Amino acid sequence: MRAAVYEKFGQPLTIQNVPDPAPKNNGVVIRVEATGMCRSDWHGWMGHDPDIRLPHVPGHELAGTVEETGSEVSLWKRGDRVTLPFVCGCGTCPQCATGNHQVCDRQFQPGFTHWGSFAQYVAIDYADVNLVRLPEEIDYVSAASLGCRFSTSFRAVVAQGKVSAGQWVAVHGCGGVGLSAIMIANALGAHVVAVDIQREKLEFARSVGAVAVVNAHEVEDVPTAIVELTKGGVHVSIDALGNPKACFNSISNLRKRGKHLQVGLMLADHRHPPIPMDRVIANELEILGCHGMQAHEYDAMLDMVAEGKLQPEKLIGKTISLEEAVHELPRMNQFGAIGVTVIDKF
Repeated sequence: MRAAVYEKFGQPLTIQNVPDPAPKNNGVVIRVEATGMCRSDWHGWMGHDPDIRLPHVPGHELAGTVEETGSEVSLWKRGDRVTLPFVCGCGTCPQCATGNHQVCDRQFQPGFTHWGSFAQYVAIDYADVNLVRLPEEIDYVSAASLGCRFSTSFRAVVAQGKVSAGQWVAVHGCGGVGLSAIMIANALGAHVVAVDIQREKLEFARSVGAVAVVNAHEVEDVPTAIVELTKGGVHVSIDALGNPKACFNSISNLRKRGKHLQVGLMLADHRHPPIPMDRVIANELEILGCHGMQAHEYDAMLDMVAEGKLQPEKLIGKTISLEEAVHELPRMNQFGAIGVTVIDKF
């Protein structure tokens, strides 16, 4: 099969012909129809993830069709249209037993713990636990955008943040994660304030549901601006970027007893950011991490997509080929792209 491969961290990717994967007894091989390009892939390429072994094929936001099944797989057959979470569970550990596959003790992640979906085929273990049937109403490109950023944001907003109609929500960072969170919170009836440093991204945020925007490049004190705008601070705030300043601002713009959701990855030098603990204590704030969404929780999200209440296709900035991806991935830290980039030509 053809795949995008890097053999050294931070060095150019190349298109190579590599062996086709084979399924384990409990797994499947999926023919990749579309796969998203995520900043997490950039982190992996930079060497920020200790699970990656070289040479490596990135890619974890995918949709496709089942090509081959292992002998123990009972729920899937060749030709089924599927997607899956970027964090896959084993189905038997204590975390999975409580339904929390997103923090599985033996979790595996395509594109990190093993070769991913910047390729024509990808192998997925524990298929009966992790695959999600894709409704006919949802095309492959839109489905690929759900696998990491959108589904993680959905669980963050709905399950962790428990956002409800009439609440104020701040979203710091208008990349794929942030735009997803804005769309989802708006669909729930919340008033969303979008924060970014690029005017074009803030305008795009308005188009998917933000009722107000704050340009962090132009505003000296972002938390104060948001507190004044919302007359007391937001109920829920999301760091969708994974940046120490965004994290600090997200906590600081909360009203009393508000919730901060850390969705953006904090890796490398950003792993231990300063936080305003004095405000956390005095205002009884909550700080919650968000690490993907379980396959068995996808139905609520997919129903909203199928009904038109959520429109992830609006977040697609562009589609590219596998050849173009080897040049696009190294540039992801420049934050130039607006919307989500999806590979759909292999």
